[in-house]
Amino acid sequence: MATVYSFEIQRDELNDKLGGGFPKGSLVVIEGGSGGGKSTICQRITYGMIEKDTSVTFISTQLTTKGYINQMYSLDYPIAPHLLKGRLLYIPVIPLVQSAKSRIDFIERLMGAKELFEKDVIVIDTISSLIKYSANTEKSLDLISFFKKLNGMGKVIILTIEPSELGEDIASMFRSSCDVYMTLKSKALGAEVKRTLVVNKFTGANGPVGQMIGFRIETKVGLVVEIASVG
Repeated sequence: MATVYSFEIQRDELNDKLGGGFPKGSLVVIEGGSGGGKSTICQRITYGMIEKDTSVTFISTQLTTKGYINQMYSLDYPIAPHLLKGRLLYIPVIPLVQSAKSRIDFIERLMGAKELFEKDVIVIDTISSLIKYSANTEKSLDLISFFKKLNGMGKVIILTIEPSELGEDIASMFRSSCDVYMTLKSKALGAEVKRTLVVNKFTGANGPVGQMIGFRIETKVGLVVEIASVG
């Protein structure tokens, strides 16, 4: 059986629905529009992994360190002990995204920052925001082959993509080269937002993988997997 990084926690069935975890050496792409739930899915997976003693680097274009810690605690994912023990390394890159000078050579800088890739799992949320100014086909191929090298060392790389930030050709390169490809759909139903995680591709799963996983996000509860996904 493939060895996986489990992100199981007692409160929800997300890990079970996703085959019992991500196989080691996987490139995972999670795609969705703004506000679709990409960051929350990554936060939930990260919390499950660090609780299982898997080390994670989380690179974020979305939140400052303080904002991330507050967000995790608001979802009842207490991460302070993991940050203190060094099991979780959080890197906010908001200043980089905003500074014009660093945008152009960002891919080279990312690949050169060895300390970012020492943990078992590396999450980049969102990769499309980081590379939209510097990504051409050649550089994107370089980046993907760099990630594949890390996969060859058993590391799991989780990337979130907002398709509107990248050209279709570059987005499809990421889709076709990944081992796990999921998209997020959200639909407003009255006052509620109905969210669905659609699993398009999942290579090397240890167990059965659900195709469509309905979920909601609740303060103080975190991610809640819906029992039945309708429509």
